[in-house]
Amino acid sequence: MSFKLGLTGSIGMGKSTTAQLFVEMGCGLWDADAAVHRLYDVGGAAVSPMQTMFPDAVVDGAVSRDALKEVIGRDPSALKSIEEIVHPLVAEDRAAFIVSATSDILVFDIPLLFETGGNVAMDAVVCVSIPAEMQRKRVLARGTMSEAQFEQIRSKQMPNDEKVSKSDYVVITDTLDHARVQVEKIVTTIRGQLANA
Repeated sequence: MSFKLGLTGSIGMGKSTTAQLFVEMGCGLWDADAAVHRLYDVGGAAVSPMQTMFPDAVVDGAVSRDALKEVIGRDPSALKSIEEIVHPLVAEDRAAFIVSATSDILVFDIPLLFETGGNVAMDAVVCVSIPAEMQRKRVLARGTMSEAQFEQIRSKQMPNDEKVSKSDYVVITDTLDHARVQVEKIVTTIRGQLANA
């Protein structure tokens, strides 16, 4: 039985980088965003139900995220219908990963882990964190969104200090080396618990 470790953190906190550090330590990784990409891609399980409900959202055989944003922009209530299609498919993808995984520790990279109640299915939760000003600089330095868009995303996420207080472990991602040391310590601690279980 593998140990299920939830990995969460707000936008720009270094979650994807931290996830890769766990992979380097031999952990299995399931990424919620990557799962959605698979479902939306050509031949993905979400394409057909989306086409039925939102024909405009499917472009060249794949679900277009930009088109979905336009659909939600015109009709905010569409988000609920989209979630009703996508969430069960994501849950199936995650379940299939758990069945096929061979690692002793499985890391679940889920941005809205606490917001969706996904933490209850985990054995422990890691939250990545940096000071708010560093977070803002990091996100805006990517050049992919405006400050207003960043604030809008941040407003939908649980405040960072609340996520930190609910988590079993915290990884400060101010530098890669610092993050790596913390990840190694977490993995060593969990492997020690598994050995003594």
